[in-house]
Parts: sequence; structure tokens; C-alpha cells
Amino acid sequence: MPDFHLIATFAIIAATIIAYASERWPMETVSLVSLAAILLLFGVVPYTGPAGGADGGALSVERLLAGFANPALATVIALLIVGQGLFATDAMEAPARMLGKMGGASTFRPILFILIGAGIISAFLNNTPVVVIFIPVLVVIAAQRSISPSRVFIPLSFISILGGMTTLIGSSTNLLVAGVVRDYGIEIGFFDITGMGVILALVGSIYVLFVLPRFMPEREAELSAGAKSGAQFIGEITLGRDHPFVGIKARAGMFTGLGDLTLRLLQRRDTPILPPFEDLTLEAGDTLVITGTRRAFSKALSHGRAGLESDDTDTEDTTQDLPPGPDYHLAEAIISPGSRYAGRTIQLSGLRPQFGISVLGVQRKSRMARAALSNIRLEPGDTLLIGGPMQAITQLRGNHDLLMLEHSAEAVPQSRKARIAVAIFAAIVLASAFSLVPIVVAAITGAVLMLLTGCLSFLQAARAFDRQIFLLVGSSVALATALEFTGGAQLIADTALALMGGAGPAVILSGLFLVMAALTNVLSNNATAVLFTPIALSIANGLGISPAPFIAAVIFAANSSFATPIGYQTNLLVMGPGHYRFSDFLRAGTPLVIIIWLTFSLLAPWYYGI
Repeated sequence: MPDFHLIATFAIIAATIIAYASERWPMETVSLVSLAAILLLFGVVPYTGPAGGADGGALSVERLLAGFANPALATVIALLIVGQGLFATDAMEAPARMLGKMGGASTFRPILFILIGAGIISAFLNNTPVVVIFIPVLVVIAAQRSISPSRVFIPLSFISILGGMTTLIGSSTNLLVAGVVRDYGIEIGFFDITGMGVILALVGSIYVLFVLPRFMPEREAELSAGAKSGAQFIGEITLGRDHPFVGIKARAGMFTGLGDLTLRLLQRRDTPILPPFEDLTLEAGDTLVITGTRRAFSKALSHGRAGLESDDTDTEDTTQDLPPGPDYHLAEAIISPGSRYAGRTIQLSGLRPQFGISVLGVQRKSRMARAALSNIRLEPGDTLLIGGPMQAITQLRGNHDLLMLEHSAEAVPQSRKARIAVAIFAAIVLASAFSLVPIVVAAITGAVLMLLTGCLSFLQAARAFDRQIFLLVGSSVALATALEFTGGAQLIADTALALMGGAGPAVILSGLFLVMAALTNVLSNNATAVLFTPIALSIANGLGISPAPFIAAVIFAANSSFATPIGYQTNLLVMGPGHYRFSDFLRAGTPLVIIIWLTFSLLAPWYYGI
């Protein structure tokens, strides 16, 4: 029943795309339903047709599920974990700050510089590692400039794909087509596609850089309440002999060496000293009453600059100058009305012995007295900034005296391991860029090294795993496999060519490009390239003209994978950081596909002389 399977496969694919685009159901639900439908189709009514026979039998369930073991999927998941390692160590903060200064006071100019740089570099490096390089940098800059992540990451993917069109090594698709035509005795040089590729890239870049960001949805990152807030906490640090703050001198009445923390009160040998601070140098034994945002406390902790034992009266040294490990988290909790902790000082609250947590700061809606943290009595409504292992913080859930804010727990950055994270990341990029090992090998090895070196915890790695991407890729590969196996893809190609029968070379070239550009967003770009390269060569021979324009059409059309997240690997990479939906790619990418098609259709006949 080959016709039945073919029609049913088309119907399932069409229904899936419509369901994704409508956004009426979660992406995971649509992915699972489409996967179940295609498995039922070929599991209940086995298919063995001409395509199946050629491949050695029926289309098996194992082959339909092979997408969940797809190397591209494994690569994306591993790279997401590596990226999480860069975030967890604040490794990209310094480069992002440097690039941000290049843009001056402009909000979007630093982003523009990065996108242009990514497009140029993608011409000489495979565009996948290029996107991997710039994702963590853009995350930091977008946060610094208060730019919605959804406005920058699709442009990053698209500009890297456009840049990859311009040379032979810019994309794996280019190399794949070159390998196929080599079997037909045709060699493609490094810059043979550069002329037309640069034209398409420049035209497409105008849309990507100046039009696309303006109509991308404003979708905020899913940050915790504490990360979003700029509210100030008051905390206390007692300086030990080896504390990094010892020896800092006051300048213009302030201690600027404290970073983002502000000193409100200096307690020295039971003598309180209020600002402005003149001719003072911090000494061991000083107690600093400081204020800062949650981010400021987190950054100070990552460098061993904030005390963790301020509520423990049994220890002689009340500070821990060593940075906490990757499992150490900050969270926020509120003193509830009627709480047994109300009226107690932090030292006498007993929170540390009971839960294994430290109170690092207090936030109160009303004005607090300028006094040491140890003397402040807690009140209902106070928000505590607490720190401790994730297991200890989790124990607070359900506590009626201390109400933990959901999703407020975040790991303290492992800043001291930033160089290790950068070295691992650089090794992945170099190994994949120079083809020392397959990128999937480099990515998985890098993810494991991030865990083994303590750059991030297993909990952080698990958070980096995106189930939407996992299910989307697995189900999409199953649909694409069914389409190829039943001969659906070949049927589309043959029908398109039949409709163009008798037309001139320029019309056939344009029609072929459009068909390939549409299919590359449903199939993979590599599958489209392999399917259509022999067809394109056959058409060129039949018309008696040079195969160069038709080979170029295959390369550029197969790279036009802008309209769906499954179209190309870089789209999947940016889907998580940008918090995108399937429809975002349809809205953003479909106009670009049309622009590239029209540009090629108008200029290719002139450029190639046909």
C-alpha cells in the first residue's frame, strides 16, 4: 500500500507543521503526538515499497527512532551543557564587557558588531562552532544592555548561515555537495561559490541586521526573581587575615575596591565608623556592613570575598574566604507572619545548625538602621538572601516559618575556574574547526570535562538539557525518514520538474531553487543536498549548459534553512537561549528564504551567463 503510506506521511507532516505554527499546544506535546502517529502508521501497517526494497526491507521502528541517537542532536545537547559551563564560571563576562565598550552608549551597536563579525568568521570556519562561540557573549551583552534575548539569537544563527554560503568550508552542506559532484568528475574550488554567495549574503544581511530585530517578539529570559531584581540586601563580612579585601584603601571617601558592594558601616574593635571614610585602610578583624544586589553578593562569593558563617557563634573565625563549590546556591526566602524567627537576630535564629544554610543578607521594605547585621532583629516580610548546598535549600520547601521563593535558587559562579572553562571551550572549537575529531566527539568530551573539573554541577548540566529540542529533533527526523523512505521527497522533486517542462533555463533554475529551499526546512539540509545534486546535474546536461549554476543553486538553496528550527543545527543551538517558539522561525525565516530565492533568480542568469 505505498500510496496509502505516502499520503498518510504527507498528512502527518502537514498537521505537525500546522500544530507547531498555531502554538495552541506545547511543542513537546505536538512532537510526541506526531512521533506516535508515524510509529503507529508504519508499525500497524508495515511498509515495503521500491524505496524500502532498495534499502533492504521494510521501514522499521528502529530506523524511525534513530533521530534520538542523531549525532547532530547529541552535539547540540552537549554544546548546551558546555555553554552552561561558561555561564557558571562567568567566563564570558570580560570579553562581553570589552565588546560592549566598543559600542559606546548605543544599545544595539555592540550586538551589531558581533553579528557582523560572526558572519565574516563563518566564511572561514564552519558556522556551527562560530555560533557556539558567540552565544555566551551575546547572553551577557543582552543582559547588560537590557535587550530581549529573542531579538539577537535568531539573527546570530541566520547571519552565520549566510556567511557560511560564501566559501567551500563555510558549511558542512557545501562540503557535502562538493563531495557528491566529485564523483561525477567535477571539482569545486574554495572560492568558486564566493561571488554569488557574497551577493546573497549581503542582501540577506540587510534584512537580518536592520529589519529582523525590529519585529522579533520581546520575550524575556526566564530568570529568577532575584536575578531580575535590583533590590539591595544588607550583609556583613568579617575580614580574616587572608581576606582579599584586607589592604584596600579608601578613595574620595569610599572603598571602590569592594566592587559592586557598598560599605555602609565599618566596625573596628567595637568602634563604629560611618561614611565618608577618609584615610582608612581595611584591616584583618574589621567587620564590614555592606549593601548590594543579589548579583553583587554572588560575584563576591565567587571570589571568596563574602563571609558564609555569619550566623555561627561557635567558630573563632567567622568567615570562609574560599570560594564555594559548584553545588553552592543562593536563594531567597521570606519571614512569614507569625514566624518563630521573627524578633530573633540572625545569630540566634539557629538557621545554620537546623538547615545547613547561611544568611548572607537581609532585605526590608522599610528603612533599616545603620547597624551590624548581627544586631538586626528579623521582622515578618523580611527577605533573606540565603546560601548553601542545593540539598539544604530544597529542605526549606514547605516550611511555614521561612517561605522560600520558587525558582529563586541559582548556583554561585565558579569564577576561579573560568580559565579552565575557556580552555575546554577553545579546544572544542579548534578541534571541530580543523576537523581534528568529529564535532560530536569534541562536544561530548567537552561537556564531560566541564563536569569533571567542577566548572558546573550535574544539576546545572541537567538544567541545560532542553527537552523541547530533544523531542523536536527526534520526531522531525522520524517524519523526514518516512518522507524519504516512501519516495515522498523524490515525488516532490519529479513533480516540480514536470511542471517546469519546456521552460527556459533561468525559470527551471529558479523553480528548482524554490523547491529545494522549501524542502531543506522540512528535511535536513544535508538530505536535501544529497537528493537534489544528481537531479541538478541531470537537468544541466539535458539543457546542454554548464552545471555551475545548478550546483550553486543546490548549495545556496540547501543552506536556506531559515524557516524552521529543525532546518539547521545553528537554529537549534539558539532556540533555548532565545526562548523561541516554532512560529518565531516561520515568521522570521520565511521572508529571508523568499529574499534569497528572488535575489538568486534575478541575478544568477546574469552572473552565470545563462
